[in-house]
Amino acid sequence: MSGTGRGTPQAQDFIMIYETLTYAVDHNVAVITLNRPTVMNALNTQMRAEITDAMHQAGQAARVVVLTGSGRAFCSGQDLGAEGNFADIDLERTLKDEYVPMLKAITECPVPTISAVNGPAAGAGANLALAADVVIAAESAYFVQAFTRIGLIPDAGGTYLLPRQIGLAKAMGAALFADKIYARQASEMGMIWESVADEKFETQWQARAAHLASGPTETYGHVKTAIRQSLSNSEEDQLELEARLQGACGRTRDFKEGVTAFLDKRTAKFEGR
Repeated sequence: MSGTGRGTPQAQDFIMIYETLTYAVDHNVAVITLNRPTVMNALNTQMRAEITDAMHQAGQAARVVVLTGSGRAFCSGQDLGAEGNFADIDLERTLKDEYVPMLKAITECPVPTISAVNGPAAGAGANLALAADVVIAAESAYFVQAFTRIGLIPDAGGTYLLPRQIGLAKAMGAALFADKIYARQASEMGMIWESVADEKFETQWQARAAHLASGPTETYGHVKTAIRQSLSNSEEDQLELEARLQGACGRTRDFKEGVTAFLDKRTAKFEGR
């Protein structure tokens, strides 16, 4: 691995080698691509560990992180045939020891995260995608809470995310019926940020990533903190948090640059600090 760290634009900052995914940082955009296309990028123990590690690396090396899939799927969820008889696996241990660190690495990443959902996202794969700050999906992609089909409840954060994103009634139906929710419907429901025509999908998520990579990175981190904590804060606590975080934003170089650029009627050149 070689590179200069976050905030210093290079043609190719970092390349790291993993077995179940690909990882590279280019112009402050880290792209993590799930790379088990023969099983629709199904999650096994190794992939979960590698996603966790790659997210930690990317959060320090880049100013935005994109998670996407290779081949025709984003992620088909748990690999039911990866480690012997899936029915004999200790699911509680697996979730606590493998899924929780992976999901926290995404939700607690200090820079913005984008899920670029190129194809089906099923079961834990759907909730892996939904854990990102922004979800952009190709119109042909779909999300499905497939868990009840094999006698399980939604996991990987599904029971937390869905009621907050689409409301109790829609979340309950999605979990109980395990129907496919295509990208356009997911966007209309508020489950994801946007649905994009397949032929424009890659260009769109790359443009969105480039926008965030050239933005006020510290401010984005404070936005993430404020919005996520609002889900459990009282109004009083949230107003206090806003004031504290806004004070921190006001001390950044990017804030000063933003104000100066506004007064000069030019585009701000943020450094991410």
